Amino acid sequence: MNITLRQLQAFKTVAEFGSFTRAAERLKVAQPALTLSIRELELELNLRLFYRTTRRVELTAAGREFLQSADKLLADLDRAVRDARDLSDKKRGRIVVAAPPLLAAMIVPAAIADFNAAFPGIDVGLVDVRNDQILDRLRAGEADLAIGTFDERADGIRREVISQDALTLFCIPTSPLTKKRRVRWADLRGQKLIMLTRDSSIRALTERTLAQAGHDAGKPLYEVSQITTAVMLAEAGLGVTVLPAYAWSFARSRDVVSRPLVEPLVTRNVYLIQPDGRSLSPAAEGFARTLRQQTRAAMAEVASR
Repeated sequence: MNITLRQLQAFKTVAEFGSFTRAAERLKVAQPALTLSIRELELELNLRLFYRTTRRVELTAAGREFLQSADKLLADLDRAVRDARDLSDKKRGRIVVAAPPLLAAMIVPAAIADFNAAFPGIDVGLVDVRNDQILDRLRAGEADLAIGTFDERADGIRREVISQDALTLFCIPTSPLTKKRRVRWADLRGQKLIMLTRDSSIRALTERTLAQAGHDAGKPLYEVSQITTAVMLAEAGLGVTVLPAYAWSFARSRDVVSRPLVEPLVTRNVYLIQPDGRSLSPAAEGFARTLRQQTRAAMAEVASR
């Protein structure tokens, strides 16, 4: 079947005005061209759509029935075009962003609020899971984009560095370590350590850096899955913990202090990532810009405290 949009629009307009002349004027086409469009449509359908008299053009019974279908097709097409333009103009749509729990709590809510204020018709969903689960969600198409500190060897994703974070010491205010403005990794020798579990990249990086500083961490006093739990254990005076500097966004409300860890200074890239080989929708592109701004502002606030 080779029915065109031009033919359907010509048919509907002639039916509306009951006149080829007035329909041609409305469509701003020459009447012979309009007549040809109707003739081609009738040949394609193998139906006569109009009775033509010297005074009036009227629909046949088949034409009246076909008009109902044509009206629906044109309305559906018009709605599809409006929807596509709305998506392009970021007036409607849905985005799913993924982030590890603390970054999800620290950065994403403000980004969603700012974006919703500008584009209230777009629904933004949030997934707060571990980094490995984030990668699985992206690859499966269950999330559009994500932020976090991801293994640079991870495949199937495109990454963009949007900020940096440094490993930092957290402890109670009465700890002797708080007398120093900067704490060396070697100064952690003999401290009771609270660490994240081995499925965390922070754990591996902490152990490797301690070893470089000549300190065998051995078995930590506590191993926990969540950064917030490590902060609370440190607040209880049960040990000291090495966490990303952005953990201060939670720890600032607790009775703990933080100190930069140096010799060496260990930094990590904070990435904005998306699935490789798949373009972001206009709405997701717009949200990515907001997410970059919020991430950089939040990280700058942590760094400047």
